[in-house]
Amino acid sequence: MKNYKLIIQYDGTNYSGWQIQKNSESIQQKITDSIEILLKEKINLIGSGRTDSGVHAFGQSANFRTKTEINIYRFKHSLNSILPSDIVVSEMKEVEFEFHARFDAKKRTYLYLITTTRSPFYKNYSYFYPRKIDLEKLNSLSNLFLGEKDFTSFSRKNSEIENKNCIVYKSFWRKKGELVLFSIQASRYLHGMVRTIVGTLLNAHDQKDPESFIKEIFNSKNREKAFEAVPAKGLFLYKVEY
Repeated sequence: MKNYKLIIQYDGTNYSGWQIQKNSESIQQKITDSIEILLKEKINLIGSGRTDSGVHAFGQSANFRTKTEINIYRFKHSLNSILPSDIVVSEMKEVEFEFHARFDAKKRTYLYLITTTRSPFYKNYSYFYPRKIDLEKLNSLSNLFLGEKDFTSFSRKNSEIENKNCIVYKSFWRKKGELVLFSIQASRYLHGMVRTIVGTLLNAHDQKDPESFIKEIFNSKNREKAFEAVPAKGLFLYKVEY
């Protein structure tokens, strides 16, 4: 048996997310179906993690095992030729048999894109936020998310995961041209966590005592205390590190 790792880029606009679901189109299903057409055998495509409906990826990682020895250059070209144009396998390589895209991942980085100017070219890939953004204040508040913390207040209420602790290694904001980018790197993420963090930070930086406000949200362990999540269209899975 051979084990192959893929790096995948996708525009999540027209999909229900990464994970295969009944009665809806997912990224995982599209890639699985395409690989099975080429190999003429059933495979199990393992992703590094789920992305929600409408979320995009620059660097989703996945792996699959097969009895077939693959010519990687030809296979990647053939795979991209039958995948829809909004999904692309950018890299492919053989890895050790034990490699598991999800369980072996150590760090995952997400980007969230905000634009302060209306543009038809940004509308599917960023959140239009017309209010003033104080990057210095946002970066100071983002430091409150660093380290190992219980992110119960920042995950969907119906999340079935009992352990809500995540380690955040990086959390910062920067401006690039007309775009404001939020970058976060963590050991793992809870359902809806990044978008809720962004929504909370944008609203907290207008509060009288924003640091106390965010600390209280953490301590409450109550999703209703945090702010509404920002739209999925501005979120990108940037890269996965092993």
